[in-house]
Amino acid sequence: QYNKAMIQGMTVDGKLKAIPYDAEPYVLYYNADLFAAAGLPVPTESYTRAQFLADAKALTKGDTYGIAVQPGLASGPGISFAFADGHAPTKDGNLDLTNQDFVNDVQFSFDLVNKDKVAKAPSAADTSDVSQQQFMSGQAAMLIDGPWVYQNLTTGTKGKVGAAVIPSASGKSGGLIQGSGFGIAANCKDKDAAFQNIMKITTPEVVGAVGAARGTVPSVESAVKDWAGTKPASDVAAVKTLLENGKALQTTPNWNQVETLFTQSSVEGYRGDKTAQQVLQNVADSSK
Repeated sequence: QYNKAMIQGMTVDGKLKAIPYDAEPYVLYYNADLFAAAGLPVPTESYTRAQFLADAKALTKGDTYGIAVQPGLASGPGISFAFADGHAPTKDGNLDLTNQDFVNDVQFSFDLVNKDKVAKAPSAADTSDVSQQQFMSGQAAMLIDGPWVYQNLTTGTKGKVGAAVIPSASGKSGGLIQGSGFGIAANCKDKDAAFQNIMKITTPEVVGAVGAARGTVPSVESAVKDWAGTKPASDVAAVKTLLENGKALQTTPNWNQVETLFTQSSVEGYRGDKTAQQVLQNVADSSK
């Protein structure tokens, strides 16, 4: 009954380590008012990279950019573009940052700033709040972020906000799914009781009620309707598409180091001082 990607993400060495609580695919938020002003149709459940780039260029005017970007690896646009086309930074539990497909996806995200000029270069110190504020103030027409900020963006943005799939080469997108889960500590004295309690707090009724109240997308597929509530059908369809075709971000024990190194180095990539190959090779070498 649980999202397959999250079950995969909670499984280590063939053993399920936790029961998923939520399943959150990154989505492409867009400012429908800015799209309308530019005479462009809004993105939908099918959105190609070529169309995305054309739209981003048409939306970039004056102080307004086509998209706001973050400097991190897991939070930045490059990894979402990669997952949309079935690529990942790890393979068989090991770092695989320099595989050519992933490198190309990260380069595409760097080029949005230094080549295509449709995004403002982020600072290494930028938190997610920076890109979110850029989007909410109307200074960026698109933003890649998680469903957990859906309510904030849709209620606090200057303009009507919608959600679409992440752009992919073919238009059929796979999602980068993250989330949390409940496990049992090795030193727990009553593991059976702990397991029974975990099952109680991950029922469709419970995760559905939390999803309806707080906006977290439930890990239980039958409860997604409770999260959907009165949200626009197009937004719900995009999230469901990403849930159905998404995969979990499976990391490595040294992932925090990878994140820190990439965030520090990505700024050079966005500025065009280094290629994605150079940035990712440096991160891979420094993370060994």
